[in-house]
Amino acid sequence: MELRPDSRSNDRPDSIAEGATGRVVVVGPYLKLRSGGDGSSAPAAASRSMAARLDEAAGLARAIDLDVQAQVLAQIGQIRPATYLGKGKVEEIDGLIRAGGADLVVMDCALSPVQQRNLEKAWGAKVLDRTGLILEIFGRRAKTKEGALQVELAHLNYQRSRLVRSWTHLERQRGGFGFLGGPGETQIEADRRMIGERIVRIENELKKVQATRRLHRAGRKRVPYRVVALVGYTNAGKSTLFNRLTRAQVQAADMLFATLDPTLRALTLPHGGKAMLSDTVGFISDLPTTLVAAFRATLEEVVEADIIVHVRDISQEDADAQLDDVENVLRQLGIDPQSGERMIEVWNKIDRLDAEGRAQLARIAGRRADHPIVPVSAQTGEGVEELLAIIEARLAKATTTLELSVDSSDGAGLSWLHRHTEVLDRRAEKGVMVMTVRVDDARLDSVLKKFKTGNEAS
Repeated sequence: MELRPDSRSNDRPDSIAEGATGRVVVVGPYLKLRSGGDGSSAPAAASRSMAARLDEAAGLARAIDLDVQAQVLAQIGQIRPATYLGKGKVEEIDGLIRAGGADLVVMDCALSPVQQRNLEKAWGAKVLDRTGLILEIFGRRAKTKEGALQVELAHLNYQRSRLVRSWTHLERQRGGFGFLGGPGETQIEADRRMIGERIVRIENELKKVQATRRLHRAGRKRVPYRVVALVGYTNAGKSTLFNRLTRAQVQAADMLFATLDPTLRALTLPHGGKAMLSDTVGFISDLPTTLVAAFRATLEEVVEADIIVHVRDISQEDADAQLDDVENVLRQLGIDPQSGERMIEVWNKIDRLDAEGRAQLARIAGRRADHPIVPVSAQTGEGVEELLAIIEARLAKATTTLELSVDSSDGAGLSWLHRHTEVLDRRAEKGVMVMTVRVDDARLDSVLKKFKTGNEAS
C-alpha cells in the first residue's frame, strides 16, 4: 500500500454532519496487473495509470471542499465480498483515519451496500464510493430546478438499493389494515415505496422538461439556428472555450464539474452567420449509469446537435484514456463518436505544452486527414479562429445558398424567408427585393416551390 500525503486544506463542506471535521482519506483500491497464461500481463483496471486515477478521485473530493488528509494507493489481488479490501489493508487504513482525525473515507470504486456498511463499522467513519461522491458533487453544483430534479432522480435510484444501511429504524412495522389486519409493512418497505413514488413524480416532471426542450428546438429550427454542442471530459476547458467563442461569462474554474447546468448562447460565425452553442455537463470515467439516464433530458441537446465539438485536455498524461471514456458515454447516447462529418476534435490547453510537445502534436494531427484535429488554447485564444472556420464550413455543407427575387410588396413572403432561412443579404432592384439566403437542404424543395429563383450562389 502506497501512502500519498496531501497537505492542502479547504473549507468545511456543508454536507458534513454537525461536529464533523470535513477531513477525508481517499483510497484507490485498484487491482494489480495479472499475468496471463502466456506470461503476458493484462491490466485488471482501466487503461489510465493508478496514480492518475487516485489524483482524479482526490480532485473529486476537493470539488466539494473536502480536506484531503491523505491519498492511499491500495493495490489488491482480488476483491473481497465483505469489505472489498483485505483485512490487513482495512487495519492499515484504520490507523491512518485515526491519526488524521478523518471522519470520511472515499473509496474510488463501486461498493455494494454490504461492503459499504462493513467498512463503516470497521473504520468508525462514513464511507462514500465513487458513485456516491459524484452524486454529492452534482447535488452541490445543480442550480436550476431541472438540474436539481435530475440529480435527485439519480440519488433516489442510488439510495433505494442502500436502504438497508441508510436507516436505523427498519425493524419497525406499521399497523395492518383490512379485515385480517396483520403486521402491516415494515419501515424499509414503506421507505422503499415512498422513494418509488417520488421517483415517479420526478420522472413525470422531467417529461415536461423534455417536452419544453423539444419546443425550444423546434423554435430554433424554424428560425433557423443550427446547434453546436461542446462535450468532453470534466475540466477539459469546455466552459472556458464556450466563453471565448460566445463572449459569455459562464463559470469556468480549474475544478472537476465546475459547471453542471447546460447553457445555450448565440455563436457568431466568421462570415456573419449565426448558430447556437451549447455547453454541457462534463463526462468522467465510470460515470454512474443512473446519472446518464437522469441527465438524458439535458443531454438531448447533444443528441440533436448538428455538430458535436469534442474538447480534450491534451496536456493530460491520460488524455487517450479520457478520450475512451467520453466516447463510451456518447455511444450510450446513441452517438457514433467516429462520425467524421458530425464530430470535430479539439485539442485544448496547448499553451501548457513546450515547443517539443507542440511539434509532436502537429505531426500527429497531420496524419489524421480523415478526422481533422484543431489544436487550440481557450485561455489565450490561439487556434479559435481556425475552429470557427471549420464549424462554419461543416454547417455550410448541408445548406444551399440561393438568390431569390421577391416582390417588394410581398411582406408575407419576405417574413417567411426570415423565419425559415438564413438571410445573408438583401437589396432593392426595380420593385423587387433580391434576397440572398442560405437554406438547409431538407427545406430546399419547399423554398424552390414557393419562390422563383435567380442565380444559385452556391
